[in-house]
Amino acid sequence: MSRMELADFLRRRREALRPDQMPATAIHPPGRRARRTPGLRREEVAALAGVSTSYYERLEQARAPRPSPQVLAALGTALRLTAVEREHLARLAGQAPPGTDADRVPVPADAHRLLDRLGPVPAYLADERQDIVAWNGAAAALITDFGLLPAKERNTVRLSIRLGGTLCSAPAGAEGEFARQSAAQLRTASARYPANRVLGELVNEFAAHSPDFAAGWRDHDVRPIPTLRKHLRHPELDDLDLDCQTLLLPGTDLRLVMYTAEPGSSSAAALALLGTRSA
Repeated sequence: MSRMELADFLRRRREALRPDQMPATAIHPPGRRARRTPGLRREEVAALAGVSTSYYERLEQARAPRPSPQVLAALGTALRLTAVEREHLARLAGQAPPGTDADRVPVPADAHRLLDRLGPVPAYLADERQDIVAWNGAAAALITDFGLLPAKERNTVRLSIRLGGTLCSAPAGAEGEFARQSAAQLRTASARYPANRVLGELVNEFAAHSPDFAAGWRDHDVRPIPTLRKHLRHPELDDLDLDCQTLLLPGTDLRLVMYTAEPGSSSAAALALLGTRSA
């Protein structure tokens, strides 16, 4: 159980809730006491979860013993956590065993076949550390030849630091989205693999490089992975506007990342051309 991480996660989620989102019977009238902090008060969360205020305060102060599954379920409801956030909460509270390197499995053969069958669609597989562990020819032609990189550099976080300024950017309104998504994924992975030294190194590297990542990490953002929009500057195909879609492969920590374009667009035509060259 990580008491400090659990305490910080609960506090961040409590502060993210607005009183007007909650049942009126659980919220103190505005005139009773001025709100000096964002979100709900501790006693309000405790009332919603059906636990004593003193116990909840000890949880946020990292002084309470391990909460039971029933208490975690009640807190998840009180704080309006998503399914992903509830799983993260359980791991922080020690209700799920930590993962080890022995839990990591090789890339399944059918996953390699899937990459090949995607043909002209650039795609790669990334693990929980965001290491790129398999890719197709179209992905190498679009991004970089992963096979020429040292293994530790085949990582989406490290590649974004090294290539982000020259390879891709976010469209207007989506700045920092990749960094926040990376923070969410590495937060989830760190809770599952708390003893993994490489994860800690990646977090420190990206936090020093990206204020958006550092903010997402502090906020314990473990939301589901969205579809990202990216603007790529390819040396042969010029500018491309692409959607980056991520799918979790069932039964693994692997994520399939695919780059697609709006049908009929110049970017779609460029991807099709790229696919013929990489075949």
